[in-house]
Amino acid sequence: MLEREAGGPALARRVTVIPLALIAVLLFLASASQPAHSQTYSVIYNFTGKGSDGATPYGGPILDRVGNLYGTTYLGGSFGAGSVYRLSPSGSSWTYTSLYSFKAGSDGSGPAFGSLAMAPNGALFGTTEGGGFFGTAFEVCACPGRETVIHSFGTGADGAQPIGGVVLDSAGNVYGTTSLGGANGNGTVFEAKRSGKTWTESVLYSFTGGSDGINPPAGVTLDTHGNLYGTTSFGGAYGVGVVYELSPSSSGWTETILYNFQGLNDGQNPVGGVVLDRAGNLYGTTFDGGVNGGGTVYELSPSSGGWTFTVLYSFTGGYGGPYNKLTLAKGNIYGFTNAEGANGLGSVFKLAPSNGAWKLTDLHDFAGGSDGASPYGSVAVDSAGNVFGTAAVGGSQNQGLVFEITP
Repeated sequence: MLEREAGGPALARRVTVIPLALIAVLLFLASASQPAHSQTYSVIYNFTGKGSDGATPYGGPILDRVGNLYGTTYLGGSFGAGSVYRLSPSGSSWTYTSLYSFKAGSDGSGPAFGSLAMAPNGALFGTTEGGGFFGTAFEVCACPGRETVIHSFGTGADGAQPIGGVVLDSAGNVYGTTSLGGANGNGTVFEAKRSGKTWTESVLYSFTGGSDGINPPAGVTLDTHGNLYGTTSFGGAYGVGVVYELSPSSSGWTETILYNFQGLNDGQNPVGGVVLDRAGNLYGTTFDGGVNGGGTVYELSPSSGGWTFTVLYSFTGGYGGPYNKLTLAKGNIYGFTNAEGANGLGSVFKLAPSNGAWKLTDLHDFAGGSDGASPYGSVAVDSAGNVFGTAAVGGSQNQGLVFEITP
């Protein structure tokens, strides 16, 4: 279960420390057996951590229009501080290209859990947990070796440790969160605007540490009206997290709490943020809680000026439920569990609507070793229904891997 240290929030530190300790325990305890699945799971790239190659891919990949995958690694690269990479399909194999290696200086260090965002021109945007002063927002050109720091966090009330990635609006403005810092030390939602070659960052909202939420680890989701949606892992009326909306107006941004988690059958600690469908419904997960104790998948639907909360599925387990944003594709919901599944090392799942309910299909249970373990990032799904993702541990070099699941 996620915890909060006495004296202040520490989710961002625990995000990178506690799970790694847990992974070691789970790798020791878990069985190597694996149930049969109708889908085909294959490893398409094994990270080595050598040379410019990455290691420990916390963030999941994204797809471009021609089927290339783009992602980040938390470690590895030429300087050991993480990397941005591209995987391009080439016949029956994939070609790996290192686009940028972080130097652990002003350029950033350790791109964490959020997936990259891609602009129409192919530029890639993301965040690093460290480097700069206390984390950065960055832009990397699709041509190898070029990075621009959009903002270096931690110089004042601008926030610290942006671990959840960013989103872009149609004008190219960047939006994201910091898990710590801000005016009250409990995290922020920020915007970065470009003017020529210059970026200007501003804080849209600083969490106060009370009913409005504490520690937003995940990035925000943007709707067509310019509203931002997200989650905090702590705080709210019951102390175990909220779903919030930020709405722009002429006088600034207004926060509205859409749902307070109670830590009951609804779940608790919504680490992963939310995604939005075309009808305006929000979908998200909780890392813990629910009727079976292993976290939940939920839906928030706008209704008569309010929001209706529905649990779509409850996972079984005590630690290691869904960790990141879900992926919506062709009416289905895709995601990970971090340390559940048949072997206790994580799983990939699909939820499909069925007779007014939702049916879960277990696409893959990680088995450790060359198969991988402990997924943290979101998955990407192509038009053919192939699912792509990362495992932070395991692979042929035990530095993590990229996989594909074909229907």
